[in-house]
Amino acid sequence: MEENVFQLYPSPASALSLTGLYLTHDLRRAQNELGRIYILANFISSLDGRISIESAPGQEKIPDQIANPRDWRLFQELAVQADLVITSGRYLREFAGGEAQDILRVYDDPDLADLKHWRLERGLKPYPDLAVISKSMAFPVPDELRRGDRKVLVFTTRNADRLQVANMENQVDQVIAVGDETVDGSVLKKSLTTLGYGVVYSAAGPRVHHLLLSAGVLDRLYLTLANKIIGGEQYSSIVEGPLLHPGAAFRLHALYYDAAAFDGEGQFFVSYDVTSSTES
Repeated sequence: MEENVFQLYPSPASALSLTGLYLTHDLRRAQNELGRIYILANFISSLDGRISIESAPGQEKIPDQIANPRDWRLFQELAVQADLVITSGRYLREFAGGEAQDILRVYDDPDLADLKHWRLERGLKPYPDLAVISKSMAFPVPDELRRGDRKVLVFTTRNADRLQVANMENQVDQVIAVGDETVDGSVLKKSLTTLGYGVVYSAAGPRVHHLLLSAGVLDRLYLTLANKIIGGEQYSSIVEGPLLHPGAAFRLHALYYDAAAFDGEGQFFVSYDVTSSTES
């Protein structure tokens, strides 16, 4: 595998190793400098804005046309730096059904063994905790997700069904209401701060991304842009929900060109810092 990518921003342009690229962003230092919780999100998208397509009725997956091991490596470099990973009930259902894998794969993939050592050398727990955002709480909690002293937290609404809440409380470490009709991103951030989390990585989908953006709590967006147009009528983009007013604003943080991806067709790795909040 060709290791180098090309840094296009900030200047000067230079060739860098793919391995360790996002570790150099040092999210834990960024969090410490801010002196508060630091929340980031990550997506891979086609040129026509597809992050997932329908694989079966009611089910979606990352398109095979854009999924690739070079992006997956950087996904893991972000996950390994996190104290907590945000996900969804859909992910837990897919995991329980054998259709999804653990978000952090550094313990069972020899190509990622360096990341396992990176995390342990810094005195971090083997796995980041999981935060599941769900109103219905219609999902199981597989025992495999509790390994490595990992906590599983469920964030829901105050009007959630009491029986479902009681059932979920028997499966996870904590069920926390962070909104009335819907999960409130601002209340979620306050709750995560109270719980002592520093770096929070959202690996959830476009509706959770909207939740974070509309509340103005996202700090950084990572986006892999694959040089593919794939079409399709049933798909998701990086954000879904009501119109954002006036819209979340971003400043380019880093831009890399990965010429080796897809047999030379290439892809871009982009990161943005959020510069202003928005209200939906």
